[in-house]
Amino acid sequence: MDNDQELLANQALEGFELEIGKLLWMLEDGRERLKQGLAGIDAGHEQAILDWRPRSGTNSIGTLLYHIAAVETDWLFVEVLADYTPETPVAWPDALLPHDMRDQQGRLADLEDETLDDHWRRLDRVRSLLLDAFRGMSVAEFRRPRHLERYDVTPEWVLHHLIQHEAEHRGQILERRADAERVLRVSG
Repeated sequence: MDNDQELLANQALEGFELEIGKLLWMLEDGRERLKQGLAGIDAGHEQAILDWRPRSGTNSIGTLLYHIAAVETDWLFVEVLADYTPETPVAWPDALLPHDMRDQQGRLADLEDETLDDHWRRLDRVRSLLLDAFRGMSVAEFRRPRHLERYDVTPEWVLHHLIQHEAEHRGQILERRADAERVLRVSG
């Protein structure tokens, strides 16, 4: 391999059991890709781009970013931490998620007038809570099913799901950015 050639290989976050650290690295890699995809938004049009929707009933970038944070929080607190007590207790972050995720019709509730920095702070804080919850978790605990009313689930599967969830919404977000910039005639 040429010394200047980039190595594309999965890694593991340090400070975690290897199997856990690998999935957490994938989760973090996805978040970095999301941040890169939203980098360079024209500051003068940022709010318009974040709040833009192609038509009624669709989601804005801001709504999708809030949704990603809310879903990650919900899976962490409802599924991962169900009957598990990490050394450092984690409290539900009410102040970070003051809005209901869905409206009365079950659609994602519109979220407007929040800056990209606001969204990154929320997403970073939620991710910090998630990483703290997995720090010190054994592989056995990682693979131990949590028995909930509707299903059984392992923290390992939760990380798989969160990786997929964010990747799917990242595609929507990046497409929405391109459409918003085109419609609003903004160079990104």
